Amino acid sequence: MSQPQLSRESEASLNAGISAASRKDLASALAAFPRIRLGHLPTPLEPMDRLSEHLGGPRFWVKRDDCTGLSSGGNKTRKLEYLMAEAIAEGADTVITQGATQSNHARQTAAAAARLGLKCHILLEDRTGSNDAQYTLNGNVLLDRLHGASVSKRSGGADMAAEMIALADHIKQTGARPYIIPGGGSNPTGALGYVNCALELSEQAAMMDLKIDALVHATGSSGTQAGLVAGLAALDSPIHLLGIGVRAPREKQESMVFDLAQRTAARLGGDITVRREDVRANCDYVGAGYGIPTQGMVKSIRLLAELEGLLFDPVYSGKGLDGLIDLTRKGAFDGMENVVFLHTGGSAALFGYPEAFDLPGYQEA
Repeated sequence: MSQPQLSRESEASLNAGISAASRKDLASALAAFPRIRLGHLPTPLEPMDRLSEHLGGPRFWVKRDDCTGLSSGGNKTRKLEYLMAEAIAEGADTVITQGATQSNHARQTAAAAARLGLKCHILLEDRTGSNDAQYTLNGNVLLDRLHGASVSKRSGGADMAAEMIALADHIKQTGARPYIIPGGGSNPTGALGYVNCALELSEQAAMMDLKIDALVHATGSSGTQAGLVAGLAALDSPIHLLGIGVRAPREKQESMVFDLAQRTAARLGGDITVRREDVRANCDYVGAGYGIPTQGMVKSIRLLAELEGLLFDPVYSGKGLDGLIDLTRKGAFDGMENVVFLHTGGSAALFGYPEAFDLPGYQEA
């Protein structure tokens, strides 16, 4: 008896390693949560063939979450679609969030609040000790203020969660209704944005008949990676997910991601099993600390700017990129055919670190 012919979509889905039925089930689960469309989605999935040729490794692709469209784009937009919907559903007229000085999350939160007519208060923690005006007032900080947010500073090591609660209590006394968004938008609500990204990526791969072997990205506050872990688990995806840490030691980073991935899966409902072995973080590229430049980051950002015309940020995506490049040279992806790097955006932060790149001045033509 001859085998039934697969439709083009079904065949592509099997080639990508994810069934169309599992994608449909996950889409149905996500549809149960309130969401406000803020991003330009789906973001492009593009080849980086000059990088592939340069490194001599697998074929590299970039998932362009720098193109989400909200205030120059970035990964936090996906999270804010769910967080802002929850804030409005709860009757909030004000949002409060926190981050490091050059926080991409703070900038996108300020933009989302402006778009939705909400007041926004941002607390920025000094994690580097830098007093350089380019760092403290330019880049994302300039955009925070341009979007109309109230911006205040806190010293390094402050209990930022407690600081936000104290500010919320003060604001409530004025009659306002604040909604607190954790740093990075990293809670089960925000992580839904990257469950949705896992679904989106699987759909793109199916349509392109592309089998993705590995997905690599920078990981910090854990929401992006946790959402991807939960989403890929829901899809029963064979994709190898690797986070490149930008802040915490490996054990702490993986523990944070695993905890949030489990809570996100529980939020989705259904029979989703998040396995500890699927949470992987390489934290060898942090350097001296969060937000502090490394030589590898600088070289990697310059390399991609010159090879692919792409801009990455010095705090987050640049260190993730450094990990991708170095691990490729060490053979970590040998035997793989297609590796995707998730571009989480943040190029605005480059303007806070001009001296790190030691670029030449004007030259004679």
